[in-house]
Amino acid sequence: MPFIRVRQHVNPLAKKYQQPVNPIEWEKIYANLHQPLHLDIGCARGRFVSQMAQIEPHWNFLGLEIREPLVIEANKLCSELGLTNLHYVFCNANNSLKVLLSSLPPGILQRVTIQFPDPWFKTRHAKRRVVQPELVAELANYLPVGGVVFLQSDMEFIAVEMRDRFAESPHFQRIGIGEWLEENPLLVPTEREVSTQNRGEPVYRALFERVVSYD
Repeated sequence: MPFIRVRQHVNPLAKKYQQPVNPIEWEKIYANLHQPLHLDIGCARGRFVSQMAQIEPHWNFLGLEIREPLVIEANKLCSELGLTNLHYVFCNANNSLKVLLSSLPPGILQRVTIQFPDPWFKTRHAKRRVVQPELVAELANYLPVGGVVFLQSDMEFIAVEMRDRFAESPHFQRIGIGEWLEENPLLVPTEREVSTQNRGEPVYRALFERVVSYD
């Protein structure tokens, strides 16, 4: 399949990305809708969830990406591979999560990954970063107790911000000891993860579990 070139960064606050995605009839997407769901936010070309879907056929996988050409390419590859437990959606996760998750069977969402999101280095662009307090709260609404969120980045300041926002929520509890996880707990590394480690540079990882809160 030809390699599609797209802009590396897309401003999620731009007007064209403010319309939430339309509701999806999930029973027409997944062969078995009642399998546990893994949500990958900011899936880029979708290679990570594509590999995961093949390794874990008894899970469903959903990749969200704001760059539409990448979603079109990923869904085409998914179709060519004949995967009925994988789907990609073009959307802005920060305003579309509720629409997407509210139409799924309760308790289906079990695992969320947010990996190497756009860093938006400038302080004045901080609102463009994907992990906002509102996104953390939305995930807490749909993840059942025991569900997990895995975060990683090669930018320490972004990893710290993501980690702290989940740590501040009474609905999530961090798993593991030390400042960062040393190893990726999942079966597949992302392309960015592999390239970062091949350069001998660190990857900052954190894992959270949805817990009972009494707030």
